[in-house]
Formats: sequence, C-alpha cells, structure tokens
Amino acid sequence: MTDALPPWEPPFAGTEAEHLLGALDRLRTTFRWKADGLDAAGLRARVGASSLTLGGLLEHLALVEDVTSTWKLRGAFPGEQWLAVLSDGDYEWPFASAADDEPADLYATWDDAVARSRGRIAEALAEGGLDQPVHVTAPDGRRASLRRLLCDLVEEYGRHTGHADLLREAVDGRVGEDVPADWRPVGAG
Repeated sequence: MTDALPPWEPPFAGTEAEHLLGALDRLRTTFRWKADGLDAAGLRARVGASSLTLGGLLEHLALVEDVTSTWKLRGAFPGEQWLAVLSDGDYEWPFASAADDEPADLYATWDDAVARSRGRIAEALAEGGLDQPVHVTAPDGRRASLRRLLCDLVEEYGRHTGHADLLREAVDGRVGEDVPADWRPVGAG
C-alpha cells in the first residue's frame, strides 16, 4: 500500500528542478490555504501596528509572480494589470490597493498569476534547465540563472507565508503548518 502525497508536496527523491518547484508549490499552497475562504473584512485584517493584510499579500505575490516570470526571466512586460505600479515605481501599491478590491478579484488575480508563472517557468526549464541565464542582471552585469529566480521565489513565499500565518490566526484562529491533504481552494468566504 502506498500513501500518495498531496500534489503540492515536493518529491522524496527527484531532480534539483523537481525539488525547487516542489518546495515553491508547497509554499504557494500553504500561503493560499492561509488566505483562503475569507470575506473582505478578513482580507483587510491587520495585526498590531503592521499595515500588512492577506489581501495585500495576495496582490503583492501576484505581482512578484508576474514580474519574475516575465521581466526577470525574459525581459518581457508583465502585463497591463501592473502598468500603474511599474510605471510609477510605487511598490507599496499592491499592499494598499487590495483594500479596495473584491475578495473574488484578489483570489483570481493571485491564482491567475501563479498559473501563468508555472507555465512560463516550465517552458524555460524545458528549453534550458536551471543553469540557463535569465534577463535580470547584477549591478556588475552578470546575469542570474533560472535557479536563482526559483530560489528567490521560494524565499519570497517563505517570508510572506510566515506573515500569512500570523494574519490568519488573528482573523479566525486558523493555525497549522500542513495543508490538509483534501484541501482545495474555494476563494472568497
């Protein structure tokens, strides 16, 4: 008898790319679970003096997904929905603007950005693997690798999933580190 792993779990034994993508998907899923099923008040809730909200994190991470999988990866424009924030350099915009967005729109923005990012990253991996240079460069002109972009996404989600833990617990007491095996996203509550 074998116990199947939930689809977001990294493999126990796989390639480096499978492990990086698996770790990223586990963090994405944990983040989405922490943010899932909330109404507007839940998505706008804050903890202490922090201005972070789950809605703001959904919008911020959607922007991160699109920028990473377009501009940083290939030098391409990440899409019209991000034109305002990218043209004026107001990188706090996703955090503040989410307060005016409907919950269903916030969930759809994140879900769609993740789907686009998964597709673009899978395509890039198929074309050249983790060692291929990407568009983004260091100050000295060296180009980053796809491996570096994936590690940066893992780090970004690690930080913000920790924030989501605290925010969700403050909203309704949901705690836990492991997403239930039968969980599927439902969106707005």
